[in-house]
Amino acid sequence: MPQAPQTFFDALAVRTWCALALAALGRAREEIDAINVYPVADGDTGTNLYLTMESAAAAVEAVFAGHETGAPAGAGRPSLAEAARAMAHGALIGARGNSGTILAQLLRGMAQVLSDDSGAVHTDGRGLRLALRHAADSARDAVAHPVEGTVLTVASAAADAATGAEGDCGTVARAAYEGAGAALAATPGQLAALARAGVVDAGGRGLVAVLAALVETFTGEAPRAVAGGVGHPRVAEVAEDAEVCADDRPDAGGPAFEVIYLLEAQDAAVARLRSRLDALGDSLVVVGGDGLWNVHVHVDDAGAAVEAGVEAGRPYRIRITHFGAEDAHVTGEVRRPPRERAQRAVVAVVPGEGLAGLYAEAGATTVLARPGEPPASGELVEAVRRAHAREVVLLPNDADLRHTAAAAAEQARAEGVRVALIPTRSAVQGIAALAVHEPDRRFDEDVVSMTSAAGATRYAEVVIAERQSWTMAGICQAGDVLGLVDGDVAVIGSDVTLTAAAVVDRMLAAGGEMVTLVLGDEAPDDVVDHVESRVREYLAVDTVVYRGGRQGALLLIGVE
Repeated sequence: MPQAPQTFFDALAVRTWCALALAALGRAREEIDAINVYPVADGDTGTNLYLTMESAAAAVEAVFAGHETGAPAGAGRPSLAEAARAMAHGALIGARGNSGTILAQLLRGMAQVLSDDSGAVHTDGRGLRLALRHAADSARDAVAHPVEGTVLTVASAAADAATGAEGDCGTVARAAYEGAGAALAATPGQLAALARAGVVDAGGRGLVAVLAALVETFTGEAPRAVAGGVGHPRVAEVAEDAEVCADDRPDAGGPAFEVIYLLEAQDAAVARLRSRLDALGDSLVVVGGDGLWNVHVHVDDAGAAVEAGVEAGRPYRIRITHFGAEDAHVTGEVRRPPRERAQRAVVAVVPGEGLAGLYAEAGATTVLARPGEPPASGELVEAVRRAHAREVVLLPNDADLRHTAAAAAEQARAEGVRVALIPTRSAVQGIAALAVHEPDRRFDEDVVSMTSAAGATRYAEVVIAERQSWTMAGICQAGDVLGLVDGDVAVIGSDVTLTAAAVVDRMLAAGGEMVTLVLGDEAPDDVVDHVESRVREYLAVDTVVYRGGRQGALLLIGVE
């Protein structure tokens, strides 16, 4: 259905563009994954672009929601600057892979122009031309060693075409789209890896989809497909044998790991970091600014890449992927057999690094959810794909993730994976479910057993109140210690250890055989000893303790 066109580039146009771009990348994701042969033929460029744009769109929706609920009457819409900055920030923190990191910098470059200090409510075709030019230039600057025939070439061509276009935003957007499409069609002539595979650049293909969404934003209609776009004749073939092009890479036989992390650091430290990482590996892209950066590099020594980040500032959301023998850093003409799917896997959302390790040791594929940063449905779908199984049991471990997990399950089912969603509301319920998981029995029987174990586990957490509020246990003040049982505040106290003991007493009053304690980094040292001592007062009740890391709650408690 055609969209209502946006005459100018304002906050609503940013919102519309993000939504349309996300939908376009969703439709093209599998095709883009299939033609992904450069710089690493790991078949995830489309997925990485989708997840990056999903994070950008979510950030824009959040800033709109904040205005709609908190603004005075008549002021329920963010400014262009607010929406553009939200888009850029969302893309930065959600950027995945080489392609997603470059897309994040493209969006950031546009946002720097759209959110200038003029205070304008909107911009016109001239402003869009400037934004596209700055986006292409800043993305090229972010890449340590730019290569032609990639998304950088396509972005530059889009900016060049836009610069020569006179008219409104729709005219400029269409010129950029057509220029990008022509450049995309020429990429096989610029990179030998693309020519051998008979495909266009995957990252550039994704950018063309994003620019098509920009055209639709301003005209109300999706543009006609350009050369090199949807339906490339060799997509299906390349999906099977893209790895044979790997030895055309300049660094064939190169680094074994992809390292990505967010970094809080000053500009001077980041300049030194770039030099150090450039010496360690390749495919280096560092994007961001204003104290927050997204770092992407391919290296042999993943530890050294992370250590370099520690020296520069505070790295977090660290993701290390081993390319292994299956991916494109392997040289030669030998074709690998496709990796066999496992019969069954468990995918779980976990709130801290400690629990992520615990779940991983038990064989689960994990998605880390940091406080205030819940995973999007696309991240859960990506985890299901990473599990590479015919059957998947999904544990959201958070009541607020129920709808997100359900959407992910539906997407995975559409891709042919049998998925069972167990509505776990806490990581301790997930631990109980995982303890009875038996992949060798029938799927339905396994799901019933895991669901029963989770349902038989009462859960609680001890947290610090952030503000004054009404609760089922009375009024709490900021700084009070809260004990929540099954999601509701049951105890309000001033001491973490005493509050935890009171919560355990309430839970064991209804009976129990096992108490699980998951300790957060900021919990007092004596809380475990005190709670374990209290548990020993109950007959035939055992206690097991885990370290959860930075999990938000001071203490998670489960009683089975």
